[in-house]
Amino acid sequence: MAKRDVDDILKRYGARIEEEINSSSEERVYSSSYETFRSEISREYSTYEKWANSLGNIVHVKPSEKDEKRIQSFINSAHLSIEPWQAVSLSVMSFLLVFLLGLFISVAIALINGSIESFPLLLFFLITFFSLFLFSFLNQYPERVARKWRLKASSQMVPAILYIVVYMRHTPNLEKAIQFASEHLEYPLALDFKKIFYDVEVGKYSTIKESLDNYLDGWRSYSTEFIEGFHLIESSLFEPEKGRRISTLEKGLQVVLDGVYEKMLRFSHSVRSPLTNVYMLGVVLPTLGLALIPLASAMIGGLLTYVHIFILFNLIIPFLVFYLTDKVLSMRPGGHGETTLLEKNPLYPKYKSSAPYRKAFLIVLPLLILSLLPLIFHYTPVPESLGLSKDYTFSQLGLSFLGEGNIFGFIDTPTGTKGPFGVGALLLGMFFPLSIALFFSIAYSGKTRELIVEREKTKELESEFTNSLFQLGNRLGNGVPPELVFGKVAESTKGLRTHEFFSKVNYNVRQMGMSVEKAIFDKNRGIIRLFPSSLISTSMRVLVESSKKGLKIAAVSLMSISEYVKNLDKITIRLKDLLAEIISDMKSNMTFLAPLLSGIVVGLAAMITSILGMLQIGELASEATNLGTLTNLLDIFRYQDMIPPYFLQISVGIYLIEIIFILTSTLVTIDSGEDKLESINKIGNNLKKGIGLYFIVAAISILALSLLSVIVLGNLVG
Repeated sequence: MAKRDVDDILKRYGARIEEEINSSSEERVYSSSYETFRSEISREYSTYEKWANSLGNIVHVKPSEKDEKRIQSFINSAHLSIEPWQAVSLSVMSFLLVFLLGLFISVAIALINGSIESFPLLLFFLITFFSLFLFSFLNQYPERVARKWRLKASSQMVPAILYIVVYMRHTPNLEKAIQFASEHLEYPLALDFKKIFYDVEVGKYSTIKESLDNYLDGWRSYSTEFIEGFHLIESSLFEPEKGRRISTLEKGLQVVLDGVYEKMLRFSHSVRSPLTNVYMLGVVLPTLGLALIPLASAMIGGLLTYVHIFILFNLIIPFLVFYLTDKVLSMRPGGHGETTLLEKNPLYPKYKSSAPYRKAFLIVLPLLILSLLPLIFHYTPVPESLGLSKDYTFSQLGLSFLGEGNIFGFIDTPTGTKGPFGVGALLLGMFFPLSIALFFSIAYSGKTRELIVEREKTKELESEFTNSLFQLGNRLGNGVPPELVFGKVAESTKGLRTHEFFSKVNYNVRQMGMSVEKAIFDKNRGIIRLFPSSLISTSMRVLVESSKKGLKIAAVSLMSISEYVKNLDKITIRLKDLLAEIISDMKSNMTFLAPLLSGIVVGLAAMITSILGMLQIGELASEATNLGTLTNLLDIFRYQDMIPPYFLQISVGIYLIEIIFILTSTLVTIDSGEDKLESINKIGNNLKKGIGLYFIVAAISILALSLLSVIVLGNLVG
């Protein structure tokens, strides 16, 4: 009977007691974090995961115990839903399938032609090379994804520690601080913090501290300062005095800031030599080698064709540059970089829209057709249907000063038609790389122009916001409630960009009757949508949370953020100064020197082709009976076996476009971390500058050097 009475009492008062000690709210917080994490982690599989779970299951290739642990660590870091053996099996199966397919195609071609001499060695070599590359790429893919994840997550490292430190200044509760940080950080570090709670929810660890220590252990090889900072934050919980507790928290943040600075300082010194090697091996040497290609192709009797040039300059060399730059990026330490709220910007749908691509295609389509005119005139019935000839001489068009040759310059040989060798075809062909560059430049500019303007405004706002935070904290410390403080700060910031933010928040509170939290963070009318800034979002979240504890605590928290941000800005400015020289050199090389050299070399190739063509046209070998040496020389340099400058120039232009894509992405990542918006915007700008310069220099070089060859050899040919 007594037992039943006790049960009744527990049932009757259990809910009330639980409410008093806020245990149900704790459970709600953790369950919410768990549900959020579960919904985020149960995303659609990536293409790699789908292939690993299908093709990787055909053959079970078990890696060694050491490799299995290494791959598993990468899989855990990147939150991939695969097993280590599946990753290895996928790389092996991909290699075998591609290699065997290439072998089968090559043998089939030889059998169809009926001779072993017709075996396509080049095709077989390329497929074998591609299969080896595919094996290496897929074998290292988990590591690449994990590194990319680390790079993006580590750029949020300092804001994460800042969230936790500021929260624990007024509420010394590690669990609540981590939960607060996980709610307001960006992806992917927010997902990592949610997983800390998830592992406790599913019973993998019994306490948050155990789960946190296990998570931090994964950073041991990447960022010891992040671990040290967290351990100092944990130790602050055991400090008996408030002053010492706050001092320990601030020390934890300072350790992270100092660690980031020292690592980036070492990186800025060590990255110079690798980037120089990338430029020399991937840009300078290939560009200078272009000058030898026309003569080499003429001397070796057609063994070197434009197909080989395309493979060399548009596949192999860009792959080499990509490989070298990837090694450079693997040296970059974490902890510093831009963090953006791109997805939350009202202009984000325009960024994701495909309309800029359609618009860009319609703009460049005439240029693309213009570049293909030599091929259209020679290989299609279009000119006959329009009553035009397949080719014209310069004299027929009133351009006799350019010589007596044809504009397109196709040559009929016993082995088929060769060309186009004409200067006119070469000039028209220059519109091909220009149209590709303009396509991406116009599309990328259309996607990012307004977002970049908004980001610049936001950066200007952030630079002013630090001082405004101090004012905000000062007013709160004087007893002004949050509902009124925004109006007062707005009055004192007139003429500054921060005035717009504070006045709009004040309008929402005063005129719309919204709470401070809703005035800032409401999905429909929240002002933070118009100011997508991590600093502003962080500060306002801290204001909302800390004001629940009292105005004094809110004031101290905001002043602390102001001080921390000033220190962080000093470090960021210093790091950008250290990297500025390297980035400036590479940018000038990429957008000025490389296009300049390439344009001059294309002009030289046109001149060499023009000279040999004029010598052949003059038939000096048959007419000059006393020039036996010249006759032998003309036998060596066979004009019809040369690589047409038309195709050579197209390969060079595409090569420059690929180099600009690779190097720009690399420089943005070195400077700002993983930043898609900045990368796309700068690629568009650099393409416009680099390929524009190449087009102008190449056009001037082709016309000037071709005219020079006509003047010098005119009397001899005549």
